[in-house]
Amino acid sequence: MYTAVVESIYLLVIVTLISVLQNAFFALKVEKECNNQNAKASAIERVSCANRNCMDAYATFLAVMWCAGLCLSQAPAAFAGILYLVVRQKYFVGYMGQTSQSTPGYLFGKRILFFLLLMCVVGIFNYLLTRYYGSDYKEYVETITGAASALLLLP
Repeated sequence: MYTAVVESIYLLVIVTLISVLQNAFFALKVEKECNNQNAKASAIERVSCANRNCMDAYATFLAVMWCAGLCLSQAPAAFAGILYLVVRQKYFVGYMGQTSQSTPGYLFGKRILFFLLLMCVVGIFNYLLTRYYGSDYKEYVETITGAASALLLLP
């Protein structure tokens, strides 16, 4: 029984742990910038703001990724989670330069969060169909979701 539970969530756990490491990296960047004697106030403000913005969206990201992975399919949810972490890194690094460089990462991140939210809604809707009408479309939906997750790579 334990292995069945682990098999159904291990990809989500891996992405969550990677996101924790990324948060530690962001915190170290803020600390390094604050301790830098030659740092300008604007540089400190930018790195602090980028970190704050990433942390504001972090809870939403974790909630929709786990909900999508548990309610529908963990592989596309974990793939979208990895993409989100890459985009968040791009956003953070872009924000440390000029704030206009962070816009593509921000917009792409919103698209990934919307995809994960859509996976959650579809998974819950499928559960309700199964529960009350006996119709299970999970295999079809998982196939469509797996194919649609590749579409996230398009700019």
